[in-house]
Amino acid sequence: MLTKVNIEKMKNKKIIILFTILFLIIVIGGYFILNQIKKDKEETMQDYTPQEEITDEQFRQTIVSLYFLDKENNQISPEARLVDIKEMINLPYEKLINLLIEGPKNEKLKSVIPDQTKILKTYTEGDCLTIDFSQEFLNYDKTDPNQKQFLIDSIVDTVTELTEINQVKILIQGAENQEFKEIYTRK
Repeated sequence: MLTKVNIEKMKNKKIIILFTILFLIIVIGGYFILNQIKKDKEETMQDYTPQEEITDEQFRQTIVSLYFLDKENNQISPEARLVDIKEMINLPYEKLINLLIEGPKNEKLKSVIPDQTKILKTYTEGDCLTIDFSQEFLNYDKTDPNQKQFLIDSIVDTVTELTEINQVKILIQGAENQEFKEIYTRK
């Protein structure tokens, strides 16, 4: 006959067996998980071999951020562009601004610099970049109160991506202009 003591012993044996099975599952599962992590780590530690060799031209390229007006949200947004380092070495500021004048590659963005605008010259004084634009620079849409600020932000945000530039001064035909008389900094 089963007594209370025998019933308790059977319950204890069942509990011990359940814990033993659970323990074995955890140990075996842990072993397989650690093994998989080790394999994954070994696979990622192997040298990366590109599918094609990097050419000298690709090696000389860098990514720059150009800022254009986003047509959807009406804010200045960056567009990453791959440029040749050789083009950036001699005249980096002119190169960046000319890329802004050329316009974005992304159809959702648009340039805010007026058509036919040319850079007459650029020079730096300390951390301030002075940009001398042609008269066409003043042909921005004056009916939209935000256009002037978009124009300034596009230029300032782009050229201040270069670490040595923190401020921008804009000249028109070599002279200060009442519309752009301030020294602009990135917001």
